[in-house]
Amino acid sequence: MHHSMTADMRKCIESCQKCHNVCLQTAISQCLEIGGKHVEPAHFRLMTDCAAVCQTAADFMLRGSHFHAQACELCAAVCDACAYSCEQVGGMNDCVHACQNCAANCRHMVETTVLTS
Repeated sequence: MHHSMTADMRKCIESCQKCHNVCLQTAISQCLEIGGKHVEPAHFRLMTDCAAVCQTAADFMLRGSHFHAQACELCAAVCDACAYSCEQVGGMNDCVHACQNCAANCRHMVETTVLTS
């Protein structure tokens, strides 16, 4: 299969990679340092889940996987949950914005993949 990378896909990959980096760095560098509600198990797991699913979605797109739309759909859902959780905890605006941007790009990728299938 020949895989052509669209500008939308490149943008989505970049936003997934950025969200992965921001979530992981925030969890490790900020949340662990601050403690309290920042390291409550559900919140901390969600941040690491978000980092992992963002990397996975980016990898699926980079490989041209037939399942990239499903990976992007899951990524958008996890990013939405992570953005909400980070907003509730507070003081995590970079993470909130990275998650919201990634979710929007992933939803767009799902929509364009469905339209072109």
